[in-house]
Amino acid sequence: MASGRFTLYIALLLFACLLGPAQASWAQASAAQPAPQRKTSTPYTGDLSIFDSPGRGQRLHINRVMDILSIAPGKTVADIGAGSGWFTVRAAKRVTEAGTVYAVDVNPEAVRHVADRAQREHLRNVKAVLSTPDDPQLPANSIDAVLLLKTYHEVASPIVLLRNLRTSLRPNARVGVIDRKGNGEDHGVQKEVVLREAEQAGYRLLEEHDDMVKADKMDYFLVLEAK
Repeated sequence: MASGRFTLYIALLLFACLLGPAQASWAQASAAQPAPQRKTSTPYTGDLSIFDSPGRGQRLHINRVMDILSIAPGKTVADIGAGSGWFTVRAAKRVTEAGTVYAVDVNPEAVRHVADRAQREHLRNVKAVLSTPDDPQLPANSIDAVLLLKTYHEVASPIVLLRNLRTSLRPNARVGVIDRKGNGEDHGVQKEVVLREAEQAGYRLLEEHDDMVKADKMDYFLVLEAK
């Protein structure tokens, strides 16, 4: 009887030894696989005047957006995905010459366009910044408010971008995301995806304003804060 129990013990011990490395190898192989990346839309590179369509400010309630983001005289604002500078110039006038607006874009043509526009419109408080896809290239501890206006769905590495943005934010800085419901590659992204990625990057949701975006109810406005 004792011999039988000893034989069973040895068999179980050998089985465990064989199973352990197999599980370890499977775990290592799984960890080596790249994490799935959600779909994103190709950044816009066409005619920039499309962003300056008449009535856009009313449709997007842009003055109320700036109120919610606490954009006021003397504040420093980042317009990430500035495009034509449509929001940049409005924010620049709101913060006055006592404040600053960084117009951030990955498209060199857009950066040149905004710099030229600021000069034409005598907005000396605008700084055009050529960013990388995952880093806005902003000064540390300098930003009071951020807006990503119909841009978030184009960001290929949103969690990395938001983490890099955190170092530029002042305490209590507000980060606004206005986007459109979609699957990522159709110039939209679901707000649940934005919230999940923001949480992973170290942000929390402060406010949500679905009542003030376009009438088709496809847009949303999220206000985030770094934890």
